[in-house]
Amino acid sequence: MPPMSTPKHFLQFKDLTREEFDHVFTRTRIIKDRYQRYERYWPLTDRTLVMIFEKASTRTRLSFEAGMQQLGGSAIYLNTRDTQLGRGEPVEDAAQVMSRMCDAVMIRTFEQEIIERFARHSRVPVINGLTNEYHPCQIMADIYTFIEHRGDIRGKTVAWIGDSNNVCNTWLQAAELLDFNVHVSTPPGYEVEPERAGLYGTDHYEHFGDPMDAARNADLVTTDVWTSMGFEAENEERCRDFHDWQVDADMMRVAKPGALFMHCLPAHRGEEVTAEVIDGPHSVVWDEAGNRMHTQKALLEYLLLGRIDS
Repeated sequence: MPPMSTPKHFLQFKDLTREEFDHVFTRTRIIKDRYQRYERYWPLTDRTLVMIFEKASTRTRLSFEAGMQQLGGSAIYLNTRDTQLGRGEPVEDAAQVMSRMCDAVMIRTFEQEIIERFARHSRVPVINGLTNEYHPCQIMADIYTFIEHRGDIRGKTVAWIGDSNNVCNTWLQAAELLDFNVHVSTPPGYEVEPERAGLYGTDHYEHFGDPMDAARNADLVTTDVWTSMGFEAENEERCRDFHDWQVDADMMRVAKPGALFMHCLPAHRGEEVTAEVIDGPHSVVWDEAGNRMHTQKALLEYLLLGRIDS
């Protein structure tokens, strides 16, 4: 097989430039509009996406699999338990083989190092479907959802309430790249780790001990479950520690009038968010979930075909 040019990967949010995100968001709008008008758009005919799952998923699998089929291609689901990866095959070897049999790979796994190693030996684009450190596809969908409802996110304020997890880390990367601000409030002991988050500076990030202060005058309030996958043994302790970090109606009232609420789902009503908020007028969580598919379709189009301006 002849040598190939180095593929473009999406392993962290900062792997794309602001200009590239502007393009992807423009394409998302066009692709979503075609989908809603039942207009066939098959730019990825005969292209194959391999989806490797080490962590369970609902939205990630459905959004990538349905999205790839809607673009005219096909998607193959692989669980590491059912492959040689689950029996000790080196990640590097798997990448060499799989990338000769498909056009793109999406991986949902634990340590970021795993996906980085895979990408270094892949001949095709690799997409991060979630790792312990980052969740770039989720934040891409969240930002597009904000744009749909409120316009440009530049200069706006996002309040992150809760655990400084992979979603929080990715919001912080996005803020630096797209020039908006993130107010983070976590319980003591759960603060942001700048190196793990991949932060270059603090110009777009501020930490608040009181979650109400973080939410004050925010354009968007967002959160996630208190106990992420892999931390189930800490659930009881975390429920105690995070008790005062629930997004409720009082918190939304101190945000800006018309502020949005987002949650990457699945949600635990009565823990990190009240039913009144997630099912109320501020919430755009269902649009947010649906936009996972549309933004990822635009991302796949860009990674496989480059810029399309039609």
